[in-house]
Amino acid sequence: MPELDLSDDELLRYSRHILLDEIGIEGQTRLASATALIVGLGGLGSPAALYLASAGVGRLVLADADKVELSNLQRQIVHRQDTVGQLKVDSARQTLAGANSLVEVVALPERLAGDALHAAVASADVVLDCSDNFPTRHAVNRACVATATPLVSGAAVRFDGQFAVFDPRQADSPCYRCLFAEEGDVSDGPCATFGVFAPLVGIIGAMQAAEALKLLIGMGGAPLGRLLTLDLRSHEWRSLRFAKDPACPVCAQLASL
Repeated sequence: MPELDLSDDELLRYSRHILLDEIGIEGQTRLASATALIVGLGGLGSPAALYLASAGVGRLVLADADKVELSNLQRQIVHRQDTVGQLKVDSARQTLAGANSLVEVVALPERLAGDALHAAVASADVVLDCSDNFPTRHAVNRACVATATPLVSGAAVRFDGQFAVFDPRQADSPCYRCLFAEEGDVSDGPCATFGVFAPLVGIIGAMQAAEALKLLIGMGGAPLGRLLTLDLRSHEWRSLRFAKDPACPVCAQLASL
């Protein structure tokens, strides 16, 4: 990603980031030059998009085919009561423009698949999978592996959340398919059926934004090969380690090339 010079306004806006040794002016300029793709503008994508925009990621690409519904407002904080009925990507773009007009927001009102998904992933420096179904997650994972694009994955239902980071640029990093088979249930439970505790998606979505920012500035420390799960009833975190599957049909062949 080409680096841009920061204006005086940007130096002031992002001063609390710049004060951090791990970020500084160099890291903040990397963010300004970066592109992040967010797949899904629901409960997870909402806080993730807000934090990435506020942090100064230069270009955000938002992909979602759905429209805002009244029942979304309990947890999807990027949308507002006066945007009910609008496409989620348009609703989110309006909110993000109000949060940081310096960020370019590209709205893709579609359920990305095939060549369109591959092109969107290839143009991004990091992908945040904020979708709510396994077919989409596996499709995004395949595109990330094929283009060597880092992937930050989140999921949440009821009071239970999970989070993982995958970096196909590293030969020993497992992919999403190494962890979850494509066979079986096509969803981990829609919110309309099982419900979801509103702050849970905020926690997981904020974690996705945090790891995406770390990846973009080259900070290191991503929890590769670990699935982090949260039970918010007891606020208990668990970290489950998993390794790259040598027989993975998605990433094993590419790793041997």
